[in-house]
Amino acid sequence: MRGLYAIIDHGSLSRLGVDLVAFSRALLAARPGAVQLRAKALGAGDTLALLRALAPLCREAGVLLFANDRPDLAVLGGCDGVHVGQTDLAVADVRAAFPGLKVGVSTHDGRQLEAAVASAPEYLAFGPVFLTGSKDDPDPVVGVEGLAQARAVSRGVPLVAIGGIDLERAGTVALHADMGAVIGALLPGVGEGLDAVTARARALHARLGGAA
Repeated sequence: MRGLYAIIDHGSLSRLGVDLVAFSRALLAARPGAVQLRAKALGAGDTLALLRALAPLCREAGVLLFANDRPDLAVLGGCDGVHVGQTDLAVADVRAAFPGLKVGVSTHDGRQLEAAVASAPEYLAFGPVFLTGSKDDPDPVVGVEGLAQARAVSRGVPLVAIGGIDLERAGTVALHADMGAVIGALLPGVGEGLDAVTARARALHARLGGAA
């Protein structure tokens, strides 16, 4: 895993009036390292329908697809893996119930990071590295120094930096993390078409160390 970890955020796209599947097609044209569907406000049925729409697109592009929070929906939706937070199922419990899924886990401080490393997930997400507007109640910013410290204790588990990452900051992030998770910097601006999403994704993927 290397480069752009693109988060397809249903809430952000809905507020902009952008079709999620069309946005995802444009994003996948850049061949990021992985994508995640984040649909916090949707019910299980609607989330599953989106995952089932995205799964064949991701397979065709050769891009890993992760569901947010819900390993059951990840399996039903044909995903490669699930991303869990600190209040979700533990990595060991996900693997016991859903042994075919890859599992990534969010961490926000040294204690959480150490505990997550011990569970040997497919990747460790750590942050927020910078201020972010994607969460209503974000955890404290860890900064680039905190990200560098996380790299030192990750013990070879791929590290995904999260929080406030844009094209300007991506090069610095790539010095310390295998991937950078991005939401806001991928969204189209006023008057822009979806070709701008593809261009942004390609630029971010390259700046974050992904293969062309």
